[in-house]
Amino acid sequence: MKKYLFLIFIVVVSCNKMLDEDVVTNVTDDFYNTPAGFSTAVSGSYAGLRNFYSTERGMTVSVFGTDTYTNGSDGDFKFVNQYTSQLNPSYAHLREIWNGFYQAINVCNVVTTRADAIPGLDSAVKKSGVAQARFCRANYYFILLQLFGDVPLNLKENTSIETEAHRDPVAAIYASVISDLQYAAAVLPVSQTEWGRATKPAAEHLLARVYLTRASSTSAVGTDYDSAAVYSTRVISQYGFQLLPDVGQVWAQGNEKNNETVFAVQYVNDALYNSSDNNACRFFLMQYDVLSGMKRDLANGTPWKRFRPTKFLLDTLYRDRVNDGRYEKFFTRVWYCNTATDKLKVGDTSVYMPGVDVTDAEIAGKKYLYVPPRNYTEKLYPSLNKFADALRPDNQASGVRPFIAYRLAEDYLIAAEAYMKKGDNATAVGYINTLRVRSAKVGASDAETDAHKEAMKIGEGDLSIDFILDERGRELVGEQMGWFDLVRTGKLLERVRLHNPQGGVNIAEKHVLRPIPQDQIDRSSNDFGQNAGY
Repeated sequence: MKKYLFLIFIVVVSCNKMLDEDVVTNVTDDFYNTPAGFSTAVSGSYAGLRNFYSTERGMTVSVFGTDTYTNGSDGDFKFVNQYTSQLNPSYAHLREIWNGFYQAINVCNVVTTRADAIPGLDSAVKKSGVAQARFCRANYYFILLQLFGDVPLNLKENTSIETEAHRDPVAAIYASVISDLQYAAAVLPVSQTEWGRATKPAAEHLLARVYLTRASSTSAVGTDYDSAAVYSTRVISQYGFQLLPDVGQVWAQGNEKNNETVFAVQYVNDALYNSSDNNACRFFLMQYDVLSGMKRDLANGTPWKRFRPTKFLLDTLYRDRVNDGRYEKFFTRVWYCNTATDKLKVGDTSVYMPGVDVTDAEIAGKKYLYVPPRNYTEKLYPSLNKFADALRPDNQASGVRPFIAYRLAEDYLIAAEAYMKKGDNATAVGYINTLRVRSAKVGASDAETDAHKEAMKIGEGDLSIDFILDERGRELVGEQMGWFDLVRTGKLLERVRLHNPQGGVNIAEKHVLRPIPQDQIDRSSNDFGQNAGY
């Protein structure tokens, strides 16, 4: 690819002891050879994460076209879910991710390349800054290799324009990612004063995910499952993280900095500094605001109707609603009147989705809109509420809340999968059951609650890769891991064909990778190469 020297870092200012970043403009290259410039570049290393997490581009390439989510009625990118010919090298989101990540990687490389030559730079500050930059760089490369396969591996700052670019093999990318994360894990502290900066457990969490992913790839090393188990169980046991007793509180707004959050990507409530792309709060909402008794407001959100849950997600993964509380916690199924009508006063039920079939007579007998599953449409469906953001300045504003990128529940799932693959189903089931019991419904009595917890437990004979994928779907729904999980387990084509009718008719083997952006190919003076089938 053409390589550019990026000298201007526009980064987010945050508050409340979160990641403290400064806006720096109109500076010369020499500024980054000073301690202040070094610190600015370290903070700038994180900025690329806001290119992907909680954005339409990141959500679309990770949530769409899976067994759990299909398209709603709105948006220009339905073809990503439907796997049509528009999913091609001209697809804008892929170009934006590619370019944004390589810009961010170059910022990381500014830190790692210049650190040793900066006069007066405190050694501890230097070591910490390099570790943070390498943590961020590993994030970018790990996502790139999962999306595109072989990509250029650049570990030095670009200081001139180069017109040749060469794709390095996936094995080399994995080796670099693991090296960066091992360095970060060895150097970084268990916690940071400024929330949002990388930590030792954050690096180890990502290491566990990376090893688990590599283990089922053509670049696999024989000890990958062992390593995934080691790092995930460290995060579980060594740093004071805990599963929240109420799974519904994990994503409660204002509670993102909780005992289950391992690492969160920072956004803030300031339009001057915030990214305009933080819109996860909009994508999963059905069109409530045109229904009787309803108008758009901040509490209910701005319904863009992008992502619609599949029948498989609602009817199969969340079939058990007697014992498992996650469906009720994660999905909005009832809307309350916020604009009075001749039949409804403010506060009355306006829309209710019971989740089970009801008769036409029952529907006709309600003064509110009563919507059983057979009447779901591309505009009318239960809405994932994990990312609800009522603190936006107004209905037109983007989201302001942090995005939880790594949380402890995933470590339990990684550990379970790794131990299962190692042949230790008893240990694997223990991790799965701990997670499942946490999500058991609270009953009217202790005895009823205990019965729900017992019903949530599985046995060793229930364990399989499909069960783990199902459990990941139930627990991590919407959290930008669905497509990656299906690809790494070799289940993308099978499960999309089975459970996503809109995507299943077109999906093909080529779709386990995304196409290389066309502008990358066009601007390379050599033959850069495209992924097979595109």
